[in-house]
Amino acid sequence: MAASAPPYPPLEDRPIKNTICLFDVDGTLTPARLHASPEILATLQALRQKVAIGFVGGSDLVKQQEQLGTGERAVTSMFDFSFSENGLTAYKLGQQLPSNSFIAWLGEDAYKGMVNWILHYVADLDIPVKRGTFVEFRNGMVNVSPIGRNASTKERQEFEDYDKVHKVREIMVGKLREKFGHLGLTFAIGGQISFDVFPNGWDKTYCLKHLEDEAEKPGGIAYTTIHFFGDKTYEGGNDWEIYSDPRTVGHSVTGPEDTLKQLKELFGV
Repeated sequence: MAASAPPYPPLEDRPIKNTICLFDVDGTLTPARLHASPEILATLQALRQKVAIGFVGGSDLVKQQEQLGTGERAVTSMFDFSFSENGLTAYKLGQQLPSNSFIAWLGEDAYKGMVNWILHYVADLDIPVKRGTFVEFRNGMVNVSPIGRNASTKERQEFEDYDKVHKVREIMVGKLREKFGHLGLTFAIGGQISFDVFPNGWDKTYCLKHLEDEAEKPGGIAYTTIHFFGDKTYEGGNDWEIYSDPRTVGHSVTGPEDTLKQLKELFGV
């Protein structure tokens, strides 16, 4: 329950000044599409006593609630900043910040042309398993999955292993860049089974715009140290842009256990 949540110092009174820790979700705070462990959640609570914390993920808020929240607590109350869809949907201390829309930016005709191409490509793709929901439209992006987002946890793991060898997503992304790169789109591989499509600049660095805007408001805080933790930090991965951005201190992790290890080393939590 929200009433039983630990009290946190106001943002301006956190002991480690002008510092925020931002976290990718899948593969960083949680196993892909699964729930965060009690240890991760307890560590984040302890960290929040020292610095501001936030998550930044490509999925929508509903999925992040499933992975990070509880039946009693909204995920937006568990972090100081909540950046869904790379920050296209954003909250500060539970209050929504201005949002943006992929479809309004791209236009319906261009969107339909790209989705039609994707569905034809997936239909002709020869992979061991296909399920359903190959294209998922979100507010700030499109998520594309060759196997389909309805795949089970076991099928997701098997596809990830298959994809490491056969480069299904890498090849598909290459063809999409050739066909639709002129539209000003970024194609970023993330998670186990999918990749994201969004306008250039609407990667995870988009969330930094919110931090900069908040700093300009009365009583706002300029976060001069922005730690980012992510697992897809290689070039082409969906954490690469924010991990390598000069405004952040990037930390590459191999999974939630590694995140815990690094937070203990850095912050003693």
